[in-house]
Amino acid sequence: MTTAIDVQPSTIDVLIYEDLIDAGIMLGPRTLSTGPGIFSDNSFESPAHAYAVLKRYREHYREHNLKAYISGSRKQRQWLTEAAQKLKFMPTTEGALDQMLTLTHMIDGFSGNEHNYSVFPLHEDVIRFAAKSGTANTPTLLVTYGGPFAQNWFHSLESPRDNAKLKRFTPQREIDRTTRRGLWFAPDEYAHPRIAESAAHIHRAGGRIGIGSHGELQGLGYHWEMWALASGRWTPWELLTAATRHGAEIIGIQADVGTVESGKLADLVVLAENPLENIRNTDSLTHIVKNGEVYDANTLDRLLPEPKPLPAQWFWNQWPEDEDD
Repeated sequence: MTTAIDVQPSTIDVLIYEDLIDAGIMLGPRTLSTGPGIFSDNSFESPAHAYAVLKRYREHYREHNLKAYISGSRKQRQWLTEAAQKLKFMPTTEGALDQMLTLTHMIDGFSGNEHNYSVFPLHEDVIRFAAKSGTANTPTLLVTYGGPFAQNWFHSLESPRDNAKLKRFTPQREIDRTTRRGLWFAPDEYAHPRIAESAAHIHRAGGRIGIGSHGELQGLGYHWEMWALASGRWTPWELLTAATRHGAEIIGIQADVGTVESGKLADLVVLAENPLENIRNTDSLTHIVKNGEVYDANTLDRLLPEPKPLPAQWFWNQWPEDEDD
């Protein structure tokens, strides 16, 4: 993955990381964000008030994506989407385990909806409505609504603490914090295969489904999210389409990335194994190409145009696994 978006980062820190990456001071994916979310404490009093708040986002955060989370009454949410349209924002939201709220979000013009639909399986009327509304859905099955988190499934089966690449790029204490969970559920308790199947129906009806890992485990999480969706009878081609072309369309950057075409940014990932044969081959990366620069996917040493090894990271050889604290 060469491009990432943080949907509702709570603070403006991510804007600094965006600048550092763009300036070549920090190595990382091309980073986007929504800026801090818009909540009901804005207490919009009029369309002009909503416009004024969003105008400050436009002028100071330099983003064109927006996250609204339970941002007031339905009238206030409509003021927000109207202001977003005028300011050329793509506003996404989430339904907070309220299916009726999710449906009004689609009616009222939100470009995206985060997290899975809270009622499943979806029937034909909702599937067709979701597809035709133009509102994309990013299920984030790793933090499933309506059942045990899918991430617990992968933590139980994948042994991420033993992943050599994860250890190279992530401090051990952070790995421990996110993987020592101790949660186990019977396989038939997990809801994500049924939710994923409903998402597949929306995709096949012409809707857009995004891949979003909710930031639960950086690096592996994106692959896990694809594999969780695969449990809903998605084909590998459908999943790769969602992860590339549809992902770019959902956040409005399809003119630059998402497909391999003349005139777009020179971004690619090179795999050793074919993901069309098995979607789990998505983690067999050998090389990453970002802006035409080629990196070793296992080390992040730059290979072309000028070789440059990844500088030693502050957490290497620090805090061994057997340290008590």
